[in-house]
Amino acid sequence: MTSPAATLSWSSSSWLHSLGGCSNEAPESSDRRSAMVVIAQKKAKKTRKIILKEDTDYLGKKGQLLDVKAGYYRNYLLPMGKAQIVTPVLLKEMRMEEERIEAEKKRVKEEAQQLALMFETVGAFKVKRKGGKGKLIFGSVTAQDLVDIIKAQLQREVDKRIVVLPEIRETGEYIAELKLHPEVTARVRLNVFAN
Repeated sequence: MTSPAATLSWSSSSWLHSLGGCSNEAPESSDRRSAMVVIAQKKAKKTRKIILKEDTDYLGKKGQLLDVKAGYYRNYLLPMGKAQIVTPVLLKEMRMEEERIEAEKKRVKEEAQQLALMFETVGAFKVKRKGGKGKLIFGSVTAQDLVDIIKAQLQREVDKRIVVLPEIRETGEYIAELKLHPEVTARVRLNVFAN
C-alpha cells in the first residue's frame, strides 16, 4: 500500500502527460516535486470539570460534578457564581462534607429509633372524653390531644404534623403512628374512655 505522500507526489512532466501534453519528453528525477500532505483535524473540545455551588436549571444540583464547555463556564457560570473549577483540595473538602452529612443523618436516625422504642414501651396513653350514648364520645381525639398527653407524661416535644391518627369518635383502643423519621415510625396505643 502506498502512502498518501507517494500518491500525491507528481512531477510537472507527468502532470503534463496526463493532460495530453507532449509525450517525447522523458521525466527527469531532479524535477520531481512532492506535495505536502495536510491532514485536517477537528477542533479539540475544550471542557472544564466543575462543581456546582447552587442548583442550576437544566444543569444539575448543588455539589454535583460536571463537565461543561469552557466558554459556558467562563461566560455564564463563573460570573454568576454558580460554579467553580474542581481542584484536588476542593474534592477533599467535598468528601469531608459528605461524610459529615452522612454521620449527621445516621445520628438523627438513631435518635428517632431510640425515641420510637421509648414511645412503644410506654404502653397505652389514656385519653378521657365526655361520654355520649353507648360508646360514643363528644368531639373526637385529635393529633394535638396526643401531643399534649405525650408532653405531660414524657416531657417530650412532638410536632403534631408527624402524628397520624385514625378517626376516633368512640371509646376503645386505637393505634396512632408517629413519623419520627422517613425510615422510622413509632406505633403508639391510645385507650379512649368516657368520664
